[in-house]
Amino acid sequence: MEQWITLIALVLIIVMIFRFMPKKGVKYITTKELQPLLEQEGIVFVDVRSANEYKEAHIPQFLNRPLGTYLGDLPKDKPIVVICQSGVRSNKACKELVKLGYTDVTNVRRGMNGLRAG
Repeated sequence: MEQWITLIALVLIIVMIFRFMPKKGVKYITTKELQPLLEQEGIVFVDVRSANEYKEAHIPQFLNRPLGTYLGDLPKDKPIVVICQSGVRSNKACKELVKLGYTDVTNVRRGMNGLRAG
């Protein structure tokens, strides 16, 4: 019985590691590195938080596309920068964009929490 519990725990740990590992094809930046990008033309900024979270506080350059909505209609010929509250949902969205064939995808680490932390 102990062996089964150990095996299940090990499998769960491995699944969690792979789930949160950086995805090949996704770049990662800090909120500090995001600041100069906000002034650049030709970048599509996407906030994948809920509509209520977005209404509460958001960066004006970011359009709101909550996680789970279709992202495949974003332009493929422009860089895409994705943010959420902590970086977890945006990482999922970035992985989805890569699966859809996007090649210039960037996730903002720590998301909006990183902006507040400084």
